[in-house]
Amino acid sequence: MITLNHIPVIKSEMLIRRPVEEVFEAFINPEITTKFWFTKSSGRLEEGKHIKWEWEMYGVSDDLFVKEIEQNKIIRIESSDSTKTEWIFTPRTENETFVSITNSGFPGNGDDMVNYAIGSMGGYTMVLCALKALLEHNIILNVVADKAPDDHI
Repeated sequence: MITLNHIPVIKSEMLIRRPVEEVFEAFINPEITTKFWFTKSSGRLEEGKHIKWEWEMYGVSDDLFVKEIEQNKIIRIESSDSTKTEWIFTPRTENETFVSITNSGFPGNGDDMVNYAIGSMGGYTMVLCALKALLEHNIILNVVADKAPDDHI
């Protein structure tokens, strides 16, 4: 068993060469998000709303609470397992946005937290790469579906 001196917090970041309004909308609007991340959503992200995201190919879903939204700047959610995720959108130029995703509050003992954090960091990095391909090149990478093809139901 691992004894932790610090609770893990992961950060995944990526420069997306699109305007901040477009990058922000990609995470708020499930019609766009389903092209690079989950397959189904109960609605747009809105502050104070409970939303359900589904990854139908894996038969899994997550119920989340939208804690805070600041248009084109920040999104904060809390997942059903009490993990917290924060997106920060920083415009660098008219056509460049730096996206920083922080995920924390992993459940379980030290081993569980470390494993969850490693999976989360890889997952959010894939999401950012898929977002970049979609918004910059109009390519749907299918990385989330193709990460574990043998786990599809």
